[in-house]
Amino acid sequence: MSTSLQSFSTLKGAYIPTTFPISTAAEVEQVLQDAAAASIPFGKKTFIERAEFLEAIADEIMELGDALLEKTLEETALPLARLTGERGRTCTQLKLYANLLRNGSWCDAVIDTAMPERQPLPRADLRRILQPIGPVLVFGASNFPYAYSTAGGDTASALAAGCPVIVKAHESHLGTSELVAKAVLRAAEKTGMPKGVFASLVGTGPILGQQLAADERIQAIGFTGSYKAGMALYTTATQKRKTPIPVYAEMSSINPVILLPELLAQKTAFIAAALAGSICLGVGQFCTSPGLIFALDDEATQSFAAELATALAAVLPATMLNPQICNTYYANKKQLVNTKNVKILFEGSELSEVFQATPALLQTTALHFMANPSLQKEIFGPCSLLVVCKNQQELYAAIATMEGQLTGSVYGSTEELIQHQQLVDTLQQKVGRLIFNNVPTGVEVCNAIVHGGPFPATTDARTTSVGPEAIRRFARPVCYQDCPEALLPLYLRNSNKAGILRLVNGILTIEAVA
Repeated sequence: MSTSLQSFSTLKGAYIPTTFPISTAAEVEQVLQDAAAASIPFGKKTFIERAEFLEAIADEIMELGDALLEKTLEETALPLARLTGERGRTCTQLKLYANLLRNGSWCDAVIDTAMPERQPLPRADLRRILQPIGPVLVFGASNFPYAYSTAGGDTASALAAGCPVIVKAHESHLGTSELVAKAVLRAAEKTGMPKGVFASLVGTGPILGQQLAADERIQAIGFTGSYKAGMALYTTATQKRKTPIPVYAEMSSINPVILLPELLAQKTAFIAAALAGSICLGVGQFCTSPGLIFALDDEATQSFAAELATALAAVLPATMLNPQICNTYYANKKQLVNTKNVKILFEGSELSEVFQATPALLQTTALHFMANPSLQKEIFGPCSLLVVCKNQQELYAAIATMEGQLTGSVYGSTEELIQHQQLVDTLQQKVGRLIFNNVPTGVEVCNAIVHGGPFPATTDARTTSVGPEAIRRFARPVCYQDCPEALLPLYLRNSNKAGILRLVNGILTIEAVA
């Protein structure tokens, strides 16, 4: 059995010489003990102290400079410009949660003061606030080595909530993970966080990942990756443990795009160019890549298909993240190509031997799409399936059979969109983010964003993994009844020295409780 792991560079076509020892059983146990021990003291840190910790992490990541970018380029083949932008987004994410903590209203502080004279029964003093859930296990994603990895959104939101974090380092970018993990630990030391507030472990998903998911000290899991791996974790965490825990897994999405006929006829070339760019963005290795396009059977759709095929044919091959993703892309595409009643509109050459992907555009009918659930399988890479519908009824029926998605897009004029309100309403039931007249790629880090969706896009459609709302995944409401003032959490005490907005006897206020 191997005692170390290496990352493979698809850019160089070889393993990177540096080896990373697999975490031993003793090391794993120590990390779990430390995380459990840190849970209460870290949870009691003030919001300002946690904010300073997150800001320090962002500063430490930036201090890594070009060394981090160059290591990640070597491990992922992602362009430096893309990595520079993602690093900035990751630090913005950390600072967003710091600002959320400084504001304080995220914690839902509610106070209903005692009413001893109330008849027929008096009311006790009741105070409620969100409290950290406990140690969180985070799995990084291969396609976002910063924003969805070691110090990415799951880690940032869990730390903001007051939860210690254990990261299973992604095998595709072990060097990147190590650099960022050390930055987090330096930030923890500089800001006086308790030992065990953060750790990163090295191992494989089937062994280390499952071991951690089954451990009773872990209280929640954040995961971004494949459906197979996500469901394996979900099964362990919810069915094989003594105490089931929440699993927030982002797993599979093909992000349908609906093209209504009037606008498509007017902007055929523009829409085709936009979708070609979206399909091929990042070599199609985005969770929001448009893998499915719906349109009516008319001349505009025929022209669009030709335009899109031409645009895809002009896209140069590009290197994928790792050999497994590349090989899986070609295998899944081949399976789709060989599916009955699926025809090829464009397919580039296979370049798996050099770990590069070429785009593909395939086509089927709505009837065959509805009859064959395998056509909804995600193909992680630059491939999309055009579903041609005979009429409006077929279009509506096809959308109704869709599985849950992260996003759903509709292109149409204002009049068309109003006319097809029922279609929009149906699509809304299937997605976390409803997009009008734009492509699905691109996830803004802001207050209103929802990056989640109904199963199988995620395991919990009520949550988002991006934006301030993500913090709620790792907190739970606790109510204190007739609690002595000195034992109350700082943010529920009468004085409200933190100055946060609270709901006191039904009124939102920052005033102290009399």
